Amino acid sequence: MWPLTEEEMRVMFEKIAKYIGENLQLLVDRPDGTYCFRLHNDRVYYVSEKIMKLAANISGDKLVSLGTCFGKFTKTHKFQLHVTALDYLAPYAKYKVWIKPGAEQSFLYGNHVLKSGLGRITENTSQYQGVVVYSMADVPLGFGVAAKSTQDCRK
Repeated sequence: MWPLTEEEMRVMFEKIAKYIGENLQLLVDRPDGTYCFRLHNDRVYYVSEKIMKLAANISGDKLVSLGTCFGKFTKTHKFQLHVTALDYLAPYAKYKVWIKPGAEQSFLYGNHVLKSGLGRITENTSQYQGVVVYSMADVPLGFGVAAKSTQDCRK
């Protein structure tokens, strides 16, 4: 487990900021303890410092994972966000999209959400903005990028 370098931290925070904006600080400074990001086998883990200190006794080659996997760095040093980070990103999301029950299954199988499948959308969502996708029952399903702005969806 290694701390992230400045460049890795910048790339990762830019990706996460697409979805939660300024609320990024709330991920690290939580009321239930201090959390940090650690790199292990090109994957970024979100772990409490208390658990991280306990895991220091385990050698790196024996350690499989620690905490929650937020994503990974590709060979070209781009950051890919994993769906396991959804539980931590959803409460802080600035822009949200709710989809109708008929479109949920299609979205979960990897298809785009059509305009007819949209239930609600957060006001002032711009085009190409990172959004968290919810079911109509406010269950987070995933995240993506808005292909159209709020005004385009209303037409």
